[in-house]
Amino acid sequence: MRRIFAQTRKELTQIVRDWRTLALALVLPVVLLLLMSTAISLTVNDLPIVVQDFDDSSASHDFIDSVRASITLHVVSWPVNKTAEEALASNVARAVMIIPVHFGRDMARGSNSPVQLLVDASDANTAKLVSGYANQIASAYNQQTAGGMEAGPVKAAIRLWYNPGLSSKKFYGPGVFVLGLSMFPPLLAALAMAKEGEQKTILQVYVSSISAHEFLLGKIIAFMAVALAECLVMSSLLFTYFGLSFAGDPTPFLIATVLYAFCVASFGTMVGVTIPNQAAALQAVALGGFLLVFLLSGLMFPIENIPAGLRWISNFIWGRYYIEIVRDALLQGGGWPAVWFKVLIVGTIGAIFYVIGWRGMRRMQVKA
Repeated sequence: MRRIFAQTRKELTQIVRDWRTLALALVLPVVLLLLMSTAISLTVNDLPIVVQDFDDSSASHDFIDSVRASITLHVVSWPVNKTAEEALASNVARAVMIIPVHFGRDMARGSNSPVQLLVDASDANTAKLVSGYANQIASAYNQQTAGGMEAGPVKAAIRLWYNPGLSSKKFYGPGVFVLGLSMFPPLLAALAMAKEGEQKTILQVYVSSISAHEFLLGKIIAFMAVALAECLVMSSLLFTYFGLSFAGDPTPFLIATVLYAFCVASFGTMVGVTIPNQAAALQAVALGGFLLVFLLSGLMFPIENIPAGLRWISNFIWGRYYIEIVRDALLQGGGWPAVWFKVLIVGTIGAIFYVIGWRGMRRMQVKA
């Protein structure tokens, strides 16, 4: 144990003395969390829409007022002598609503009066959202004009759980938190390990009395400390700026965080052992720690939406399981019954990384 802690102290001393490494470990994850969680949003707000009113009645004015009352759609002015197609082609609006002649008369008679909505569908996701919001506005207007009477006997009462405000920050914040832990600690570990192999200073380890287990554990514990410090800094942002809190028992999150710190530190150390070149090790960590976690872990969109030919790869992405644990701890509160298996998988993947790294060093080390 003494030699393990000596190796850990040596790695931490090198990190603290180099302010660039310290900034990479603690400052960049915070910047990543703030930028990505704020910039990424799948909700639509203040979407520009043009309304062409060919009726100019009190009923059409009331309907336009209901559109203006929406926080999703923003009515912009458009000359009456120009067509709806020109508004879409010039990017002045993403949708055009056309109210036909005799709209007010049809409403007074109680007959149907179709309102046309032209939507720019170059962005399919936004087009679907605009169509859904427009249908909701029309349904609300119909209920208001009908005196609250429903057209049919069935009425859906919708209640949103876990994130009733539909805040994108509360959904993407935990995901980017995991992405930061998946990128920077393994990157530092891989570069530190690959640098020793590239500069041949690792030869001093091979001829020393320290074993491969002791050397690797010393490295891993040092970068686990970096990962946990990073976790502490980013968690403070999640609990303050993002307005999150523990929804239930926090012990699964705490235990899984320690295991995930071991997992990512072991991954970086394994990459540095197997690839003794800093540039190549950097690319390997960028692939596993960023690209795969970003695309195949459920951070951006549900795993069920990934094409079946690639979906199976997500079963081997360690960030997938930790994202589900963090979101459960901060949003759903399922606790151990919901996440115990995922905590076990995170620890198992970390152990696999450690064994691979140990086997890579064991073959080269000289026995005393």
